[in-house]
Amino acid sequence: MTNFNPCYFASLFKRSMGISPWQYVVQQRVERAKKLLKQQNHSISEIAVQCGFNNQSHFTYQFRKLTGVTPKTYRQKR
Repeated sequence: MTNFNPCYFASLFKRSMGISPWQYVVQQRVERAKKLLKQQNHSISEIAVQCGFNNQSHFTYQFRKLTGVTPKTYRQKR
């Protein structure tokens, strides 16, 4: 275990990765959601919860912000 100050860790992470730790987490959640959306055996609201989003609205906002399309549009195009 390390004794990094959270702010210090966040600044090191951002310097190394180019994005904040939270942005990285959201990106990883959206990548997982993309895989689940391709399978089409779960509703979009179920995928939102499985990927760690509080609700479908927040999931849709973050998904569109990163991909440029809504989860529904992404699923229909795949």
